[in-house]
Amino acid sequence: MSEPYKIPAGVRIGHIHLKVSDLKRAMAFYCDLLGFEVTTLYGEEAAFISAGGYHHHIGLNVWLSKNAPPAPRHAPGLFHTAILYPTRKDLATILKRLRDANYHLTGASDHGVSEALYLDDPDGNGVELYWDRPKDAWPQKPDGSLEMYTRPLDLVDLLNELNP
Repeated sequence: MSEPYKIPAGVRIGHIHLKVSDLKRAMAFYCDLLGFEVTTLYGEEAAFISAGGYHHHIGLNVWLSKNAPPAPRHAPGLFHTAILYPTRKDLATILKRLRDANYHLTGASDHGVSEALYLDDPDGNGVELYWDRPKDAWPQKPDGSLEMYTRPLDLVDLLNELNP
């Protein structure tokens, strides 16, 4: 019998492509607020945006969804897009930016392996902004498997990352 197939360890999620109802409004959120940069525009119908010059991490389009209402919350579909920040200080910086803009968080959690902020984009798509703790700090169960959990994230402690 052959070995079960395992996806190669080096595989990464390259990008997501979101249907949005208003391209300008979506770009204001992802670019102006979160700081992604536009790599290319397709008129007033689509935009490709990235962090750090990659061809695109997120595609935004209104091809099938212009002026449409948000997707039903209790229907199959995207739960959230997770955006990984390199450091805890970077996560603190975006938290301060969101607070300064009075942008509503839907949650903030410590998962043991990571710390995460949750919010919705203007179309109601869930967005997770997070950083991973170093792998050697991930909590483990006695059997060696990961012990992930969901506990409240101390936002004051997170913001203290910005104080030298």
